[in-house]
Amino acid sequence: MPTIRSLSELESTPHANVFPDEEPKTIRLELDDGESVAPHSHPGREIVFHLLEGAIELDLDDDTYEVTAGDVARFDGEQDIAPQAVEPSTALIVLAREESAARSDDSAP
Repeated sequence: MPTIRSLSELESTPHANVFPDEEPKTIRLELDDGESVAPHSHPGREIVFHLLEGAIELDLDDDTYEVTAGDVARFDGEQDIAPQAVEPSTALIVLAREESAARSDDSAP
């Protein structure tokens, strides 16, 4: 049976873990106009960033990308990531383990 959650019912901001303790890690990000997340990385993860509403400037290492509602971006979690909202924004972010990381976890005792 699937697990179904309403993003609007999640209380934590700016980050809310949609399915705690389950893989792939899935986060709802809500940012107000001008709000940002400090540069950080997610080593061993591939990131899928789906902007549901709003507009975000997504800094990836030394490059900035304009992401608007409906856009989906995929990128390597090894690089520094720093989103900044240009207007109130909500994104759904999936942090999938890279294939090599997932295989090493499967072989663990």
